[in-house]
Amino acid sequence: MDEDLLQYPDRVAETFTGKTVFITGGTGFMGKVLVEKLLRNCNGIKKILLLVRGKKGKYPKERLKEIFAGPLYDMLKNLKGADIVNNVEAIEGDVLLPNLGISKEDREMLIKDVNFIFHCAATIRFDESLKKAVLMNVRGTQFMLDLAKECKNLQVFAHVSTAYCHLNERILYEKPYPPPADPHKVIKTVEWLPDEIIDQITPKILGDIPNTYAFTKALGETLVVEAKEQDHLPVMILRPPVVIPIWKEPIPGWTDNINGPTGLLIGAGKGVIRTMYCKQESYADYLPVDILVNAVLGSIFFYVSEKKNDKYIYNLTSSSQYKITMEDIINIGRKVIETRMPLNGVAWYPGGSMKKSRIIHLICFFFFHLIPAVLVDALLLIIGYKPVLWRVQKRIWKGFEVFEYYANNQWDFDNEESLNIRDQLLNPRERILYKLDGEGIDYFEYFYHCVHAARLYILKETDDTLPAARRHMFVMWVVDRVCKGLFIIAVLYYFYKNILSPFLT
Repeated sequence: MDEDLLQYPDRVAETFTGKTVFITGGTGFMGKVLVEKLLRNCNGIKKILLLVRGKKGKYPKERLKEIFAGPLYDMLKNLKGADIVNNVEAIEGDVLLPNLGISKEDREMLIKDVNFIFHCAATIRFDESLKKAVLMNVRGTQFMLDLAKECKNLQVFAHVSTAYCHLNERILYEKPYPPPADPHKVIKTVEWLPDEIIDQITPKILGDIPNTYAFTKALGETLVVEAKEQDHLPVMILRPPVVIPIWKEPIPGWTDNINGPTGLLIGAGKGVIRTMYCKQESYADYLPVDILVNAVLGSIFFYVSEKKNDKYIYNLTSSSQYKITMEDIINIGRKVIETRMPLNGVAWYPGGSMKKSRIIHLICFFFFHLIPAVLVDALLLIIGYKPVLWRVQKRIWKGFEVFEYYANNQWDFDNEESLNIRDQLLNPRERILYKLDGEGIDYFEYFYHCVHAARLYILKETDDTLPAARRHMFVMWVVDRVCKGLFIIAVLYYFYKNILSPFLT
């Protein structure tokens, strides 16, 4: 860093000096990046505690060890040494369990030591059952608030919500909104009723809200607002939009999932997504996860330093300044895959288009998704392999059901308070360490890194397979052009034989 910048303090890091931080969802996408950033920037942080449940026969400490062995933490360990991860401890528990499933000893330690709580844990599945979504996103939040109320030295309870939790509001402001239902009654309902009954009444409970994710995140916000107003708990509600892979550091393009635009790029790049029903000019609100984490830390610094408890809701959004349309995403992604970063095992040359007509989309889905899936799976069965494409297309169809609602509706977000943090509070050094804007972004380069990282870390396609992928892509291009040529010839022949021919004889 430039020596001139070192004269400025890093007040964001100083906020956490000598403090103990407790994080739920620390093993998730955002949580991993948050932990890495805290360890890399906040030298004086006392301890980071993660609520971790056992999974697939592995104890919490084993899971933590596996996570820290991943590439996301390589830069951190090179800068600070491999022992830096020892500042993170696993607390065995689960937000789904009463009292978080935490032992008496661990709970007493948390109550005595914790200064900051980041509640990031949530199910983000849009098709999650109502019961599980409520127990995770609503009751789990209540359990966390109950713990926070006991903490003796708590400075901030930061609740990570979503900018898409009040879908009836076409412009979302940085303020609380009335809940779609009473969260306490909803919790009691799902606790007492059998699963099959809950599934039957889910549409009635949701009303005009399209999925359990938006419904339960809105209820979770209500509980946090109640804790502020009734118990005077120092809470913050942070509303990120669609969280996408890392832009800058520590690994450009890194992600641990294929949600959002990454999934579209992979599906289109593999040739298995050929049609989508959406308005080309529509746009959503996207935020790279590293910028989101910077915004979270900056928001907490602002809250603690300004001591303005009336300003506690932040829309950590970007579309008021940076808009990228669905058409831009598809076109840039296609160019990246065609020219620089092809994928292995491409089923067909990347193509297809977005349709404004749902009927045309359904026709194309039948001819270009379902029929090829049936034919290829039949061939696989004949030669002794398990069918795969029909299952893939079923997942794509399920994804389309969610995607179409968001792609064909438009929301905007007021983020005045979030912008104030960047424009009025952060000094030149902090603006570099905690970048909060998209200035300087090159969308082509960003998507290139996203596809490259997805290739390496999600699809496990190493760089040494790129030459073969390029050759395969060229073969698919030739096949695609030949098939299109034959199709045009067949249409022209049919037109000539059945329409023109009678007039020419």
